[in-house]
Amino acid sequence: MKSFHEYKNPSLAVDLVVFGYHDNTLSVLLLNRKEEPFKDCWTLPGGFLQMEETFLGTCSRILQTKLGMDQVFLEQLYSFDAPDRDPRGRVIAVGYYALINPAKFNVVAGNMANDVKWFNVRKLPALGFDHKHIFKQALQRLRSKIQYYPVGFELLDELFTITELHELYECILETTIDRRNFRRKILDAAYVINTGLKREGLKNRHPELYRFNKQLKKNSFQINVPTES
Repeated sequence: MKSFHEYKNPSLAVDLVVFGYHDNTLSVLLLNRKEEPFKDCWTLPGGFLQMEETFLGTCSRILQTKLGMDQVFLEQLYSFDAPDRDPRGRVIAVGYYALINPAKFNVVAGNMANDVKWFNVRKLPALGFDHKHIFKQALQRLRSKIQYYPVGFELLDELFTITELHELYECILETTIDRRNFRRKILDAAYVINTGLKREGLKNRHPELYRFNKQLKKNSFQINVPTES
């Protein structure tokens, strides 16, 4: 049997799919690379795992140094191990996706990027590496999980109306959802809590404001979002 040191070890990296929601648009945050490979191309933010780091530690370093943010919702997505996915050599990437409210962060590009920019998920530029595949996996996961687990609230303000929540679901799922059935499902599931406050400044309308019921973060539940035929 070979000793441990006789085996060649691939490099490990973390790639992040950072979703944001603003003006009824779901967007993803991309970096424009300064260096080869894929110099001057758009990619997902990412970095190599350091010897002393955990995957979450690498995520935190990427968010802080490349995007100027931290303390966001993160979930591990999948591992991407195609032998030719990185032209520099054998690199296995562990994907994560993040959900943020862009209004809460001042996103800045780190030293390793020419620029950082939000792109509508429907209008992405060509992406380097296998990042288009990673992005598609993350979007599919988000669309699936939002129907049974409370992950969407990180994309909204702390206080929101049922209409704003309904618009978020329609945007992410890219479908029309019956408004009255959606409201009933959300309230019956105790997904949200009525704050007793109302949105001011809307002509002849003062909709009630809700907040996320944080107690539900520990338990998943099936909400079965109904769609119009």
